[in-house]
Amino acid sequence: MADQGLIRESACAVVDKLKSGKVTPLDCLDALEARIAAVDGKVNALPTLCFDRARGHAKALMQKPAAERGVLAGLPVPIKDLTDVAGVLTTQGSPIFKDRIPERSDLVVEHLEANGGVIYAKSNTPEFGAGANTFNEVFGATRNPWDTSRSAAGSSGGAAVALATGMAWLAHGSDMGGSLRNPASFCGIVGLRPSFGRVAHTPAVAIDRNLAIQGPMARNVADLALLLDAMSGEHAADPISLPSPATSFLAAARSGRKPVRVAYSPDLGITPVDPEVAAVTRKAAQRFAELGVIVEEAHPDFSEAHECFHVLRALDFAMSKAELLRTKRDLLKPEVIWNIEEGLKLTVAQIARAEAQRVAITARAVKFFETYDLLLAPATIVPPFPVENRYVAECAGQKFDNYVQWLGIVYAITLACCPALSLPCGFTETGLPIGLQMIAAPRADAKLLAGAKLLEDVLGVASSTPIDPRAPKG
Repeated sequence: MADQGLIRESACAVVDKLKSGKVTPLDCLDALEARIAAVDGKVNALPTLCFDRARGHAKALMQKPAAERGVLAGLPVPIKDLTDVAGVLTTQGSPIFKDRIPERSDLVVEHLEANGGVIYAKSNTPEFGAGANTFNEVFGATRNPWDTSRSAAGSSGGAAVALATGMAWLAHGSDMGGSLRNPASFCGIVGLRPSFGRVAHTPAVAIDRNLAIQGPMARNVADLALLLDAMSGEHAADPISLPSPATSFLAAARSGRKPVRVAYSPDLGITPVDPEVAAVTRKAAQRFAELGVIVEEAHPDFSEAHECFHVLRALDFAMSKAELLRTKRDLLKPEVIWNIEEGLKLTVAQIARAEAQRVAITARAVKFFETYDLLLAPATIVPPFPVENRYVAECAGQKFDNYVQWLGIVYAITLACCPALSLPCGFTETGLPIGLQMIAAPRADAKLLAGAKLLEDVLGVASSTPIDPRAPKG
């Protein structure tokens, strides 16, 4: 019988047990397989399992001396279904690829496996990661475990739900317009969009394509830092990848390094926000004052973010998916078609203007962080919404122009090239999680993790997960 007590332990604690020999990678896989069988039918987070492959890898790892098993020492990790895993169904949430089994893994998967990660599942995602609600025509919708009538957000929704329900200790995800941060916020876990270049990945379409970034998700900040250590590092096949830092991200998170001055903004000056979300995140940000940190209300100028992101996202869709529009249009969801068509209509002048806007946004953010160590804001502008809603159409009485505009509070940070994470910071009156977005200057990932760990300790919400899926109240 698998030890189900293991699923409630932190990733750091389980890795320590793996390194000491108290448990084996096979024990971990047994515990996860039993947990998935018990709860995934209620939430649909991990639609593709590959336990035979995982056990083969685990047995090979166990033949090595403990010191040679890598950072994760055999800890299992699920991979988002946008990312290739050799020999495992990888659909990108699209009917076009519903039977696709790649021959080679993405660099990020190869790197994780080389660092002791054991891949046992693919996590659900919206089609091509488009839209911050995890549903697709291949596997259906992923449900929020705090209330299964609610959305888990996206596009790393399956990963977030797996963590929140104890079907994973750590999880891989990716983020273009908040896809590591939104589901973390909705599910009460932690998701980090690292600085670009921090996590090497297989280039596609363009070498310097960096709106979308691979990153870690976990139940707490220390576990998140552990996975970032396992994911980070340079690779020749990804020419913009960065070397691993001299000090580990886990050590940085645990350093106790305290910010001097932080800023809070309820809206970054560009978006409506649900009043309850604003109140909870503001209260959480003010808790830094208990540590002697100066907390002020301020933000950089993000006024160009909506126009800039709309153009650059559309360009990315046109570059990567125009051929699918020409050949498989009937199999694409409407939002993906719209995004591709928007990209195909762009002029060189529009693209040049958007690139110049991004340069200006980043420069203003860098200047801002000369005064403030961290910027704090809501990670999402609304609490988890009904899973049947494809996206958020309005907030606080303001209607949005398109299906991604409600994500401005996160995609503004994407444009500024800043590392950012969502930290659980409280709950709505009905018991749904709310995340605080914490942001640092470009490449200041270590400073961000240290500040997040300090605030996490003050808030005391890190032990809220894992949970069993909960049916709607009433």
